[in-house]
Amino acid sequence: MADDRTGQDMARAGSRAVERSSDVEQRQISNEARLIRGVFRAAGLAAGTVVRGSQWAVNTSYEMTKEITQAALDGESSADIAERTGNALRSIARSALGVTEGSVREIVSYVPTSNGPAAQQAIGLGAPLHSASIEDLRRRGDALLARSADVYFSEDVHPAYDRILDELAPDEARILRFMALNGPQPSVDVRTNRPLGIGSELVTGDLTSVPEQAGVRYPDRSRTYLINLNRLGLTLTSDDPVVLSRYMVLEVQPEVEAALKKAGRAPKIVRKSLRLTEFGEDFCRTCFTIGS
Repeated sequence: MADDRTGQDMARAGSRAVERSSDVEQRQISNEARLIRGVFRAAGLAAGTVVRGSQWAVNTSYEMTKEITQAALDGESSADIAERTGNALRSIARSALGVTEGSVREIVSYVPTSNGPAAQQAIGLGAPLHSASIEDLRRRGDALLARSADVYFSEDVHPAYDRILDELAPDEARILRFMALNGPQPSVDVRTNRPLGIGSELVTGDLTSVPEQAGVRYPDRSRTYLINLNRLGLTLTSDDPVVLSRYMVLEVQPEVEAALKKAGRAPKIVRKSLRLTEFGEDFCRTCFTIGS
């Protein structure tokens, strides 16, 4: 009888030991999963959304990134991209991060599959994709306010500069450097001429030779370059003209002459200027080595 009780006690003790071991393993898995999820979220990877090029994950291989990015460019469905993303996350977690299989399953559990409701909602016709909830935005806004009140927090450069560099073409960098070195540049609008200016129509606006003077590699993209620089808040077109003599070279350029012919008899030229904004000037000083 005593032997039976001893055996039962040992069995219960062994069972409790197994349970404790299982609890410890589960906590380890959860901790690893939370850690790795945080890494992926910090890298900007949102499941079910368009893949954002080569910066979408941490420690991925070039081939893996290329494959998923190409899938997005080829127009694959959100469900297919989500499935590729899930497979990529599994591979990263196993090989690059060295976590357990249990953690791998939990880490990728937030990636929607083609059969899940999240994927069906994401690929629904006309269904908008939201990158953040109001609560997420509110937390980020409150965090900014908290840092602004922290006397020990310092920020050497504007945080947007890093993102802007990713959105600039090499030719656009040349344009910015040229303007940082040479200051405001002439720009013109070509309009039809009407008595007292009433009924005058714009034929072509914001014509400038800045891209060509900067030596861009693709002159046919000059308009696109200037639009992007304006979108980023780095340049602006001002109604204030530069020295009158500087317009002589611009107004004989083929693009301006073509606009003048299109405007008809006695076309009107409105002289303006292309300038760096104060934000653009500081960006150039910070991000480029400007020669003296």
